Amino acid sequence: MVRRKTGQNFLVDKNIAELEVKHADIQKDDVVLEIGPGTGVLTSLIADKAGKVIAIEIDGKLVDGLKSFLPENVLLIHDDALKVDFSTLPRFNKIVSNLPFQISSPITFKFFEYDFDLAVLIYQKEFADRMVAKSGSKDYSRLSVGVYYNSFCDVVARVPKTCFYPQPKVDSSIIKLKPRKTPLFSVKDEKLFFDLTRDLFNHRRKKIGNTIRKVYGLRSDDLPYSDRRVEELSPEQIGELCDFLSDKI
Repeated sequence: MVRRKTGQNFLVDKNIAELEVKHADIQKDDVVLEIGPGTGVLTSLIADKAGKVIAIEIDGKLVDGLKSFLPENVLLIHDDALKVDFSTLPRFNKIVSNLPFQISSPITFKFFEYDFDLAVLIYQKEFADRMVAKSGSKDYSRLSVGVYYNSFCDVVARVPKTCFYPQPKVDSSIIKLKPRKTPLFSVKDEKLFFDLTRDLFNHRRKKIGNTIRKVYGLRSDDLPYSDRRVEELSPEQIGELCDFLSDKI
């Protein structure tokens, strides 16, 4: 039985699963993390290539089914991936998953807190479009800034909704993420940078100056970009604004 509250749309097209594995370039010395193995279509393919697979599944009934056929190099964990401390797991270097749609944002930001080499992930198309959106576009968002700051990100394939059961309302995309060894630009206070990005996009229709006054209580005649809106600012410009604020608050 499918539990819709967990955002489960099972990948049933083996060709798409094989395409994910191909883009991940999995080798025998790789340890791969998979979130939401579901019925195991993707898990089995990863296990054929990798030295070890760590699969985290929240649904107990699915876990029972997976136990009956997954090979020995799969460590199956019955838990909520958002609550699992990844640092307690065996060291993994790649992530390959058809992510449960409802946790796409929090699990993606959680990935960035961990050191990995490459991730190949399926997201809903709208979410994937926001991940790679540029400033000035309608899809540009806090997510776009966070992904840009942390990684190289590319859409490598579109996935029709017919490749899933139950069939979602929209198509999906395969995204390839490769963490940057160092960000493209530096900021004085990284926590403030991400907090500021969140606050600005929470008030995206307001001018920057109005948001800074409302949220941070700061009035300044020399505030950068005060008459502009956040969707007009590049991540680097948000970083510049962050550095200005870090010296004032």
